[in-house]
Amino acid sequence: MHLCVSHPGGRKVASSGLTAPAAPSASSTISRRTLPALSCLQAVVLVSAVLLIGLAGLARNGVGTATAAAPTQQLVVYTYDSFVNWGPAKEIQKRFQASHPGVELVWVAPGDSGTMFARLVGELQARRPTADVFVGLADSDLPAAIAQQVFQPLDYRLLPNLKDVPARLLLDPGRRVVPLDHGFITLVYDSQVIPPDRAPKTFADLLQPQWRKKIIAIDPAASSPGMAFLLWTIARFGDGPDGYLAYWKQLAPNLLTIAGGWSEAYSMFEQGEAPMVVSYSTDMAYSYISNHSTRYRIATLDGQGYEQVELMGIVTGVDSSRQRLAYEFLNFMLSTEVQALIPTTNWMFPANSQAPLPPDFARYAVTPAQPVRLPAETVAAHREQWLRAWSAQIRAY
Repeated sequence: MHLCVSHPGGRKVASSGLTAPAAPSASSTISRRTLPALSCLQAVVLVSAVLLIGLAGLARNGVGTATAAAPTQQLVVYTYDSFVNWGPAKEIQKRFQASHPGVELVWVAPGDSGTMFARLVGELQARRPTADVFVGLADSDLPAAIAQQVFQPLDYRLLPNLKDVPARLLLDPGRRVVPLDHGFITLVYDSQVIPPDRAPKTFADLLQPQWRKKIIAIDPAASSPGMAFLLWTIARFGDGPDGYLAYWKQLAPNLLTIAGGWSEAYSMFEQGEAPMVVSYSTDMAYSYISNHSTRYRIATLDGQGYEQVELMGIVTGVDSSRQRLAYEFLNFMLSTEVQALIPTTNWMFPANSQAPLPPDFARYAVTPAQPVRLPAETVAAHREQWLRAWSAQIRAY
């Protein structure tokens, strides 16, 4: 979540007000994080992914170069780029292939979660799906995935490791997806600029004039942390006349910018452009484990944080020969072996309650006293309306 952060340049706030994002449309995608520019490594991943897709297609049509070392079966998994570039994907691949001789696990991850989800939906609509499994679906995209019938219903009996996942993380009554991990969106602040005893502790505190131009927010139409913060304000204030829009109107003078994605926002924060940013409650754990520093602290406003759950499922239409392997892979992803990798590679909390937490992660990663999450069906019914109203509010400032 925090390694090799690129900074393509933030949209700054002019002296006359905020630069608002474009108004969202029905086709807007929500992603866990947005990386607006490809680094050299990401470009390599993109090219490799394209080549792998082609090879996967050839293999499924019986075309390829026969070698003694050639795998007998492939499993193609779509995920988001940081999960592969800097996350646990390589270690997962090594361990899964070691326990499944003759199987090649192929990660395809040239974009963020929203990009990959939109790509999968497009492939399904064209009746040319490539992926067998999707890992890392943002929970805000679950209603769209259900409506588009992206994932097939799962037989929980074939996922014995699911027994160690708390029921509150099982978001789909139709059993089409299972959780990968979860985390909390909060405010993160620089304690070298804002002493902890002066840090905002409530939503009302954020409106104080001393925080003018001190907060970096994130576009909810382009990034799931941004969407989570918007939903948090809706959960806190409602969507009536004196609800979340009234709050955002009061908050606007204190926003330095509305960044296009999480990477852009956090890079600006690390470079000292503002001392507060919308981010994850695991940021202090990352700071301590990576840099032996507790400089970046967590502010759980009103004791709250908005919970995000990342999901995974088997793509609709996967044939029976790969379906068995797909179930084995999902169960492996839910195992304590894999879930124990999540905290210090993906910087989220594991879905499996039995997965051990590294001591420093357990010490510094913050679990809000009052986790908040709106029901998925409520978000599905009102998301576009909320986004349009929010965009109009920001553009009017």
